[in-house]
Amino acid sequence: MNKGVKTIIYPVKDMARAKSLFHTLLGVEPYADSPYYIGFKVGDQDIGLDPNGHKAGMTAYYHVDDIKQSLQSLLDAGAQIVQEVKDVDGGRLIASVRDADSNIIGLVQDT
Repeated sequence: MNKGVKTIIYPVKDMARAKSLFHTLLGVEPYADSPYYIGFKVGDQDIGLDPNGHKAGMTAYYHVDDIKQSLQSLLDAGAQIVQEVKDVDGGRLIASVRDADSNIIGLVQDT
């Protein structure tokens, strides 16, 4: 089951500046604050800042119940793999594909 877009990751160059801007924009403190990722929660949405994300660009992540099945369905529909299923900590699995128009589609499964 697809639960819609609940995570958006922005590539940033200056983490301190981006953290300040998104803190002002969202009105909340980050729940995760490390050199490799800063995350904010607003309702049931995650907004993340990634200093290493420029290769992928901004990515919207669709939350799914079965990431392997969802990934295979996208590949069967013609998408190309960008990131195989990867555990990024705490049981959170991510993967991403590129569609025919070069858009990145991210998948997330919380286990």
